[in-house]
Amino acid sequence: MEPVMAIAVGLMYAAAIYMMLRRSIVKLVIGLMLLSNAANLLIFTSAGMTRGAPPLIPEGAIVPDGIVADPLPQALILTAIVIAFGVLAFAVVLIHRAYNILRTDNLDQMKDTDT
Repeated sequence: MEPVMAIAVGLMYAAAIYMMLRRSIVKLVIGLMLLSNAANLLIFTSAGMTRGAPPLIPEGAIVPDGIVADPLPQALILTAIVIAFGVLAFAVVLIHRAYNILRTDNLDQMKDTDT
C-alpha cells in the first residue's frame, strides 16, 4: 500500500506545482491547497500504514499491548489541516479583494499597483 501512496503523493505534488505555475491567481490557490494536502498525505504515509489500537497503556503495564497507532503524525496532520484552512481563507479573501480592485485574476496584469 505504501508504494501506491508514494505515487499518489508524487502526483499531487506534481499537480500542485503545475497549478502554481499558471498565470491565474485562482489556480495558484488551488495549487497551494493541493500542496498542503500532499504534504499531509506524505506525513501520514511516512508514519506507516498499519492498523492498530489506540495507544492506551493498561494499568500496571509499562508499554501498550500489541500493535498501536502512532498519535504524533495524526496530531501533526490535524494541526496542518487547521493552518492550511486559515491560509486558504486568507487567500480567498485576498483574491476577492484583488479582483474587485483590478477586475482581473491574471498575475501578469496585477503588476501595476497604481490603481
